[in-house]
Amino acid sequence: MQLGVFIHTNPKQYLGALVSAHSMRRHSAHPDRLDIRILNTVDFPFLAAREGQTYRVGGEPRQWRMDDLQSFTPLRFMPPEAMGWSGRAVLVDPDIFAVGDIHELLTRDMQGRAIVCRRRPAKGDQPGGYATSCMLLDCAKLSHWHCREDFDRLFTEGVDYIDWIELKREDPATIGLFEPEWNDFDRLTERTRLLHNTKRRTQPWKTGLPVDFTEAERFRLFPPKGWGRRARRTLLGEAAVRGTFQPHPDPAQERFFFGLLKDALAQGVVSEALLREEMRRDHLRHDAFAVLDRTPPLDQQALGRAPLAA
Repeated sequence: MQLGVFIHTNPKQYLGALVSAHSMRRHSAHPDRLDIRILNTVDFPFLAAREGQTYRVGGEPRQWRMDDLQSFTPLRFMPPEAMGWSGRAVLVDPDIFAVGDIHELLTRDMQGRAIVCRRRPAKGDQPGGYATSCMLLDCAKLSHWHCREDFDRLFTEGVDYIDWIELKREDPATIGLFEPEWNDFDRLTERTRLLHNTKRRTQPWKTGLPVDFTEAERFRLFPPKGWGRRARRTLLGEAAVRGTFQPHPDPAQERFFFGLLKDALAQGVVSEALLREEMRRDHLRHDAFAVLDRTPPLDQQALGRAPLAA
């Protein structure tokens, strides 16, 4: 059975995607069985064709921007088509890194489901939506997924982005759940299999850089926070509102990422020239080489268990 691993990204997160792919190979007992592919927005012109056009997110209008930090998310629906609607695939965000063996996820019993993922944490009485940032897919059961056509429907048919991205248009009977450790949100423990640095402001490789995304303004019935944000933007400019990326609250997660990056650099997966270019483009923190120097190798990072052997 064909086993695919897809990491979707854009130029801003391309380095993360390279490190993610390296982590998948390094921590798998069967790297030769994995077909690992990076889906970069620059290779899918249908996304750029909608630049500046309006679509709806949770009922609110928004303009499609290719320079958004997460403009890659429509590509979550590309793997079944890329696999010829056969075999299995895992789809991950570029800020998800393997601690365990991705082969275990690809070959687990899906119990007849087309999609296996996890839910986001509940909000009050409302259950969290499906987190499509990491999905195990039975591609043969997803022949109705056509990424370009479905993306275009956001603009031509008024399909809401949230309904699409949270699988609300799918039959719930076709969706199963895996353990949270296969998409561990900013939590690194001895049980973590895939670490996901979900909080954009604290991604460890961006500390100190100017924030390059605009947070959604949420003002439903009581809008003072939205008014305040708009006033600050008017008086001080967009950069003052956005601020800078902050250190990750868990130093172990910073060490883990830079341990992976150090390993990737040593093995020629990434080059020093690439890192310097990513720093120039403000995609990688400017003190990255100093952080690499002080970061212990992965085989010396225990993460509460035995060291992370290759």
